[in-house]
Amino acid sequence: MWAEDDFTLPHGVVRLGLSEPQDGKTYVMYHGTSRQAANQILNTGFHQSPGGMLGRGVYLSRDLQKASRYPLELPDHQRVVIRVKVNVGKVKRIDCQYHPLRTTWHEKGYDTAWVPPNCGMVKSGLEEDCVWDPNRITVLDFIQPNMQQPQDDKTYVMYHGTSRQAAEKIRASGFCQSPGGMLGRGVYLSRDLKKASRYPLELPDHQRVVIRVKVNVGKVKRIDSQYHPLRTTWHEKGYDTAWVPPNCGMVKSGLEEDCVWDPNRITVLGTIQPQMQQPQCHSRCW
Repeated sequence: MWAEDDFTLPHGVVRLGLSEPQDGKTYVMYHGTSRQAANQILNTGFHQSPGGMLGRGVYLSRDLQKASRYPLELPDHQRVVIRVKVNVGKVKRIDCQYHPLRTTWHEKGYDTAWVPPNCGMVKSGLEEDCVWDPNRITVLDFIQPNMQQPQDDKTYVMYHGTSRQAAEKIRASGFCQSPGGMLGRGVYLSRDLKKASRYPLELPDHQRVVIRVKVNVGKVKRIDSQYHPLRTTWHEKGYDTAWVPPNCGMVKSGLEEDCVWDPNRITVLGTIQPQMQQPQCHSRCW
């Protein structure tokens, strides 16, 4: 789901370990959040969460897998993991729900609370850290999700960008196949909201609508070049969905694309309206 880039550790920083963080050491940690929240953190830094399993603080993990699950309610493509380095200060181990210092560890002079893996406090069994002082945290960079190939017979949330008028027709009577396109006949969708929100290209933002759907993809064929022998004939070979992976050179934006042969595999969930941005005053406002 997530791929970490080749990464050279900053001087004096320790890589992931499952042992208890040592007092006064600096570690690489991760924080999972939304794209919007990540931009706010980049601009203004971290702020304490008002509460949680360990009370107030900034919740992090040295385990990338743990951080990449959050926020739980968002799909993968809307998540970002922020990679940070943290001087943990004085560390307190919290290994059960009934620990006397579970939410009051800072009052006893500790800077970081650490929940060890597989102690029963976290369903995933992965470690968690809570850092009291955001000033102990330095942002290093962001890690973006890698879009993986849809698995056969799985159901996914996808998006379709269209005009307001066309959206009303689709809601009334369902999708119909496009007669042609890069992948031939079918319904063109994407699991990437950013991709769908670009369409129709010729319309201004306020005339566009994104339709949110769920799709049982059936049997999936990966099409990763313009010269693929099944680029437009995949359905004739028994496939239900063609998938163009991100950054393969087929789409200028570098974003993934899906083409579903049978519109009956698609269920409309709702529509997403564009957000109107407040005009910015660059010189003189009246």
